Amino acid sequence: MSSAPLVELRQLAKAYQRGDQIVPVLTDITLDIEEGEFIALMGPSGSGKSTLLNLIAGIDKPDSGKLLIGGLDITRLSEADLADWRAANVGFIFQFYNLMPVLTAFENVELPLLLTSLSRAERRERVEITLDMVGLADRMRHVPSELSGGQQQRVAIARAVIADPTLIVADEPTGDLDRNSAADILNMMQRLNQEMRKTIIMVTHDANAAHAAKSVVHLEKGELIGTIKGRGESTVEE
Repeated sequence: MSSAPLVELRQLAKAYQRGDQIVPVLTDITLDIEEGEFIALMGPSGSGKSTLLNLIAGIDKPDSGKLLIGGLDITRLSEADLADWRAANVGFIFQFYNLMPVLTAFENVELPLLLTSLSRAERRERVEITLDMVGLADRMRHVPSELSGGQQQRVAIARAVIADPTLIVADEPTGDLDRNSAADILNMMQRLNQEMRKTIIMVTHDANAAHAAKSVVHLEKGELIGTIKGRGESTVEE
């Protein structure tokens, strides 16, 4: 008997109010995302892809429909319970890194662990292992302004995975990077997916970035218009 998908979206709808107008953003979204998937959400500006990512990540709530993660309908959680659920289950990667500028790479990565019961020694060990995994063991005492854009995004990836989340959500993770740095980040995300079995949901407008994913979901005007298999291919040129 097959297990249920990790993410189950059923007839999700979301609208925002602008003045006297109600502006629909998502309409009747039904989608399953399996555990271990690497999915890219694509669509033109205003298609609702970032809104959908925020709903899945528990940052926002839909107006109607069901949103189950691991069998839990997160739309029914209180704000406090939803915050606890996010901390335990979701790792975030943003376009502009969202690192604390006064903290070192080590301290930025350690932040999610401060909410756990781990001792200082246990936190230090885990942070050092994770920064080594992303190739920044020698830069852990540097603040973000002393790191390149690609290095800052690697710090952000380390922070996203440090607490072993169920889901990693990435909003345009290569949008602020040059081509080579973007390829490096995408390959790192592929390794997280393939070697650590992390489920990754990535918003991107870049077809080259989408090629790294296993599946590509297209949205247009708030509606799901199709899902295709991605190439799951490396973006590094030989």
